[in-house]
Amino acid sequence: MLFEDTYRTIQNASEGVFRDKGSKFIAYAYPLTDESEVKDIVFQLKKEHPKARHHCYAWRLTTDRNVFRINDDGEPSGTAGRPILNTLLSKDVTNILVVVVRYFGGILLGVPGLINAYKMATEDALAHADIIEKTVNDIYLLSFDYLQMNDVMRVIKEEELSPSNQSFDLQCAMEIAIRKSELNKVLGKIEKIEGVQTKYLKTI
Repeated sequence: MLFEDTYRTIQNASEGVFRDKGSKFIAYAYPLTDESEVKDIVFQLKKEHPKARHHCYAWRLTTDRNVFRINDDGEPSGTAGRPILNTLLSKDVTNILVVVVRYFGGILLGVPGLINAYKMATEDALAHADIIEKTVNDIYLLSFDYLQMNDVMRVIKEEELSPSNQSFDLQCAMEIAIRKSELNKVLGKIEKIEGVQTKYLKTI
């Protein structure tokens, strides 16, 4: 196989905490499907923790190790977002956002202390999470005439696909998620049905 067909992520949001010299680091881990979700989550945490000194984060999307973003939010460069990200990479989880909220305890921890604190808080949040394996799926939009409905539904049933965003009228449309490794087989069957149009939307 030329690509990774599965990835590890977390089922639900989870929390972890680490304390050092009076400073408290609270890590919040969230499943993530799109970068656009990050802003709202960070905004919400800032509202919940207005007295916290820093809200640092890192996220990863897809199985590509190069798709990530880190934010030190005022901590010395490389001491917050990077250790959070490195923990996600070492635990091999993706489609995930971890935000660590820091309450300053009055004593400076120094660079090694900060790196350790952000790492430990992240590890604790992941230890409390349900880590699950998911398949890499391509989402396709199918458009077809109502008369083709039975043929389309037969393939969907045979291949155990889950359609979403369905609209049935004279002209029908639905989105289906196809596992990457099954792509050629499933699309081959669908494209044999006369009058069905397929359009690639995105990979999740």
